[in-house]
Amino acid sequence: MRVQYDLKKSLFETVFLTELARGMMLTLKRLFSKPITRQYPDEKPPVALGFRGQHALVRDPRTGGSKCVACMRCATVCPSRCIHIRFHEEDGRRVVDSYDIEALRCVYCGYCEEVCPVNALVLTEVFDYCEYDRESLFFTKEDLLANWDRFLEDSGHREETYVNPFWRPRGLPESMLPAGKRLKVPDSWTEDGQVVGTRYRRS
Repeated sequence: MRVQYDLKKSLFETVFLTELARGMMLTLKRLFSKPITRQYPDEKPPVALGFRGQHALVRDPRTGGSKCVACMRCATVCPSRCIHIRFHEEDGRRVVDSYDIEALRCVYCGYCEEVCPVNALVLTEVFDYCEYDRESLFFTKEDLLANWDRFLEDSGHREETYVNPFWRPRGLPESMLPAGKRLKVPDSWTEDGQVVGTRYRRS
C-alpha cells in the first residue's frame, strides 16, 4: 500500500496561510453553484421502480380481498422467517385466515414477491415509513391490504397496469414463468432485451 503524505509547506505558505485562502475560494465558488442538497421531507427523491420498500398485499379486484392462494412459497423462501400464514381448506381450495409480516425482521431481499405465482405480495416503492413502537411494524393481512390501497393512491399507479420488476424476473423466457407472471413488460425486461452481443442462443 502506498501512503500519500501532504507535501511539506514552504515558508511563504506557512506564514500567509495559503491553504486557508484556498478553502475560502472553494467556499465562495460553491456559493454561486446550483445546490445539490434536497429539502427532505418537503422534496421527495424519485424512487426507482422495483425499490424494495413497504410490504403490501395486492387486492384482488374481483373479490376485494387478497390475491394470496396460501401456497406458502413466500414463507418457505423467506430467509428471515418473518412471514406467518394460516389457512384452512374449503372445497379443495386454500383460504387464508391470517397473513402477517414482521417488518423489523425482514431483510428486504424480495424473494417472497419473486416466488409468488400470482403476484399477491409486493415490496412497494414506499420508503418513508417509521414508527415509535415495534407493534406498528407488525403488519396483519388488513394492514397489508391497506398499504396496497395507500400505495396506489399516493403513487398514482393504476392497479391494472402496475408491474413490479420482481413479479416478472428479467432474462427468463415467458414459457418458463407461471401464468400469473406472464405480464406485459417493456422490451428491456424480456430475455431478448437483456442480451448484448452476438453469441446468444434462445433457450
